[in-house]
Amino acid sequence: MGLNWSLKEIYSSFEGEDFLNDLKRADELSGLYEQLAESICESHDDEKSKLEEFINKSSEVESLFSRLFSFVNLTLSVDTKNKAALKYSDVLQEKNSRFAEPNAKIEKWIGEVKEIDKLINSSGLLKEHEFFLKEIVAGSKYLLSDKEESLIAKLRNTGSNSWSKLRDLLTSTVLVDIEVDGEMKALPLTVVRNMAYDKDSKVRKNAYEAELKAYKKVDAGIAAALNGIKGEVITLAKLRGYKSPLEETLIKSRMDEESLEAMLTAMKESLPTFRKYLRRKAELLGYKNGLPFYELFAPMGDVDMEFPYEKGQKFVEDNFRTFSDNLADFARKAFDSDWIDVMPKEGKVGGAFCSNLHFIKQSRFLLNYGNAFGDVVTLAHELGHGYHDDCVKDKSVLNSDYPMPIAETASTFCETIVKKAAVKTATKEEAFSILESEIGDCTQVIVDIYSRFLFESELFSRREESALSAEDLNEIMLKAQKDSYGDGLDPEYLHPYMWACKPHYYDAEYNFYNFPYAFGLLFAKGLYAEYLKRGEEFVKVYDDLLASTGDRKIADVTKIIGVDIHSVDFWRSSLKIVEEDIERFIELSNEN
Repeated sequence: MGLNWSLKEIYSSFEGEDFLNDLKRADELSGLYEQLAESICESHDDEKSKLEEFINKSSEVESLFSRLFSFVNLTLSVDTKNKAALKYSDVLQEKNSRFAEPNAKIEKWIGEVKEIDKLINSSGLLKEHEFFLKEIVAGSKYLLSDKEESLIAKLRNTGSNSWSKLRDLLTSTVLVDIEVDGEMKALPLTVVRNMAYDKDSKVRKNAYEAELKAYKKVDAGIAAALNGIKGEVITLAKLRGYKSPLEETLIKSRMDEESLEAMLTAMKESLPTFRKYLRRKAELLGYKNGLPFYELFAPMGDVDMEFPYEKGQKFVEDNFRTFSDNLADFARKAFDSDWIDVMPKEGKVGGAFCSNLHFIKQSRFLLNYGNAFGDVVTLAHELGHGYHDDCVKDKSVLNSDYPMPIAETASTFCETIVKKAAVKTATKEEAFSILESEIGDCTQVIVDIYSRFLFESELFSRREESALSAEDLNEIMLKAQKDSYGDGLDPEYLHPYMWACKPHYYDAEYNFYNFPYAFGLLFAKGLYAEYLKRGEEFVKVYDDLLASTGDRKIADVTKIIGVDIHSVDFWRSSLKIVEEDIERFIELSNEN
């Protein structure tokens, strides 16, 4: 059981025959796929067998490219300068772009099929992929011509994909000049950002100031990357006929505007309660003008909440077992099988993620573990994603891809299990500390996410007119933070560079990658309340719900559990759980 993940289950190496053979197969498949498009699109004869052939070939293409890209991207995420991975990233993107033109042809053809329902009902394979096919029909109206789709896919490789790589390179290799124990050091950004959780206020403030200074070395390059990516997104959304990038995201998220509005309404209503928490935390730490940004993650309570990795593993597994053996066994398998890359290191990207390897029915997890309770929560969160993937592993690869908002449900549910279980066995001081940590996390997912939504909305609006400088982006971010955090934060100490350190802004395929986290948190809170009511029988329904997320719309998934996400009251009831925690925190803080 090591601290680095194993990728040998994907490929032996970039020089290995297994990898090189699959690269060749990728070329063969692109030729076969072009032939398939030609034969399918020449007429509407024999539609059923053509659709079946399309499903089979698409499954093979999806599995093969997923395997190839996973190997390259996972290698790069822990070694951003890896020459072979950088080379093959470009090679694969070019190979993948060849599918755009034939795919556009086939999808347009599917959009023209007259009696699609009748065909679907006449074949087991088509019936299994009904949702996948219906989504193609609905999306076909946003497709451009075959040639345009092909050109866009190719240009992306020198456009948004390159900009994204540049941003990763700049943030993973910039070194932060910081004084540690009286000695000047040059440390990776991820290590310095982890200092936000340090017990010592001086360390937290020092890290914050050093971090902000470090961005000045690279902010022009990162701003150029953001402008390039968002400019491309705006151009393509307009060309395709979407009203806005937000509408495109909602459609791709299988979510409607009514659900988003209902959720944002409830979130906005709850902001005053979160500000009350932030002001109280500020008072407890000795600040009079609201909480400085660098104290957002300050641990509260005089307790030793150190969690070295092995202790964190045990804590997660034991508490998962209070919910279900399946969940705990999954975590144990991830630990024992070297699925996790644990510690921060130079050249490794920041943050944490889970990568679903459907083609081998496994996942891989990237952490930047720092021995704080927050790191244990992150471990639980990412394992939740992996468990979600485990629940869809026996579905067809085309039915296993679930949209962003529902993607944050299992992860947040797992966080809740760990935090609630931790409080039960904790001393009064530890319970206070865990409760504060939980509220702090919720503040990130409700208040900070709201600020990111405001930032990205304004960024898109301004980017339509012209490119923005790093100073412009800082100014938009500061305004968004003031509008969401209000008097909860000290206006003298905000974080103007949150646009530079959050990777979600730099993927042209995923815009507004912020509200899904709020959806995940609040939906998971609602689910947890259901679990407390229903007990053991809920566990089976929960697994069924996760298994159904790849082949239906979100509102239909939530109905499995009896929830209407168009109702503001549902979101209010989930937020009420957090608001009760905040009131409890204020009560406990007055007792101490």
